[in-house]
Amino acid sequence: MNDPSDTAPRSATRRRETAETRIEIDLVVDGTGTSDVATGLAFFDHMLAQLSKHSRMDLRVAAAGDLDIDAHHTVEDVGIALGEAFGEALGDKSGVRRFASITVPLDEAAVDVVLDLSGRPFLLYDVNPPGEKILGDPPFDPQLCEEFWRGFAMAAGVTLHIVMARGRNTHHIIEASFKGVARAIHDAVRVVDTVLPSTKGVL
Repeated sequence: MNDPSDTAPRSATRRRETAETRIEIDLVVDGTGTSDVATGLAFFDHMLAQLSKHSRMDLRVAAAGDLDIDAHHTVEDVGIALGEAFGEALGDKSGVRRFASITVPLDEAAVDVVLDLSGRPFLLYDVNPPGEKILGDPPFDPQLCEEFWRGFAMAAGVTLHIVMARGRNTHHIIEASFKGVARAIHDAVRVVDTVLPSTKGVL
């Protein structure tokens, strides 16, 4: 079981390669929030950097995908690979706080996030921005964020609820959601004792 006095950082590396994408991820859960992200999607890179910064996880992502067809494969596969790395880095989860919730605002937008490191993969995603693509080169479709979080939650084995409380600006809504998940991760992964927080004896 984890010893809270153990200073070894929880970390993992993940490589995922398909006919559509090639993903490399290095993750340090007990980091300082530094990131090096390159997916070919500038807005997505910005969101992953926000996830790293506000969770305090160190994150390196190198992704090459079939962006000439669509960004869907790249965004989803990064979520899957990141979830796999996150789950591996947490190990048996002994001593973690496990549950976390937060509401994060960004100007007129606010997003509620609830997280459980449950071992039970589930995503509730109720985020409905106005729908326009976010300008950039290439533009980013905000609907892809649901695919990213689904891939992450299923691969990591976590229960994750992301619910938009209010908002009008798509950028603000999506950024508040990434910051909210980041802060929930930061709280939930905190090692508070040596006890596995489950009556089942496993998470």
